[in-house]
Amino acid sequence: MRIDKYLWCIRYCKTRNIGTEACKKGHVKINGGVAKPSREVFPGDKIIFRKNQIDYQINVLDIPPNRVGAKLVDLYRLDTTPKEAFEHSELLKYSKDYYRKKGTGRPTKKDRRDIDDYTEGDTEWEIDE
Repeated sequence: MRIDKYLWCIRYCKTRNIGTEACKKGHVKINGGVAKPSREVFPGDKIIFRKNQIDYQINVLDIPPNRVGAKLVDLYRLDTTPKEAFEHSELLKYSKDYYRKKGTGRPTKKDRRDIDDYTEGDTEWEIDE
């Protein structure tokens, strides 16, 4: 089976075209070598697939006859991606939250709410008797 079709069948790519583009860009490696979209995949091959800044490591167990359901994917591949890769992506999410320096540009919605909470906290409450 072709590598682009295999990635589509085991649900790593939403469409075959996305799988083909990933191969053309060099995001897919089979047994250490960069793979073209038409490269054949066989049981026992090791695939490294880069998606969303994570290098997924997949061992091919079997070739599916066609696209399989999410519950059946584990019959055809063994995911050996280290947990550090996922932890690294979590750190990237947190680092992007504070990318914009305070005081530069227009306030975000969260900044606006913080400003409103701060200014409402200074008012003195009058008690009617």
